[in-house]
Amino acid sequence: MIRQALFTGLAAGLLAACAGGGAQAEETQIAGADAGVLTIEPRALSTRLEAGEPIQLIDVRTPEEFAEGHLEGAVNIPLDRFDPTALPDTNGAKRMLYCRSDRRSGIAADRLAEATGRDAVHLEGGILAWEAAGLSLQRD
Repeated sequence: MIRQALFTGLAAGLLAACAGGGAQAEETQIAGADAGVLTIEPRALSTRLEAGEPIQLIDVRTPEEFAEGHLEGAVNIPLDRFDPTALPDTNGAKRMLYCRSDRRSGIAADRLAEATGRDAVHLEGGILAWEAAGLSLQRD
């Protein structure tokens, strides 16, 4: 009897969660990662930038990689010099991190979330996914 009640409750909860709507979240919690680290898909970030949403972009690749192409308006703070306590003031903008593939920006996001106790967002798939989505880069 208790087993059936638990199963029924679990099934109802799963159905309610699935029926929550078809809208895809722009920012996604990374499965298995420490709480506070989120990803954003390239198209979602592009849409936000085009809408003029205040976003501080931080590219954690090397200066050489940054010079080859980066998101317009990004600042370059390589991962080996990334100090979450010394980042430029956002002036109210949402901070978003990125790198080539999302590995380094994931590390930086984890450090940032741990240092601030708040969500840290990085670009899912990095610059490679940005370019694969047909989005442009600024080249120096």
